[in-house]
Amino acid sequence: MKIATVCGMGFGTSMMLAMQVRQLVADEGVQASVDPVDLASFKSMHADIVVAPRDMADQVSEGAAQHVILIDNLVDRDEVNTKVLDAVRSFSS
Repeated sequence: MKIATVCGMGFGTSMMLAMQVRQLVADEGVQASVDPVDLASFKSMHADIVVAPRDMADQVSEGAAQHVILIDNLVDRDEVNTKVLDAVRSFSS
């Protein structure tokens, strides 16, 4: 499974989300690559799941990902974990 965390430049928000998602999939025993990417790179790649801030909804919905997860509060680990885990489970079934 390939998970992309996206933000405008690919450094701040996407890195923070990637660290949270990597920990989550490791804790759940899920085999996944988690890559923080900038918006331009995202548009030319394939990911099974995309995690991005809500304000990027228009930009990431154009991609080829099966699941797009929009995060409202980037520092709310429960929100990130719940939404990502739901998508991981949905993708795996």
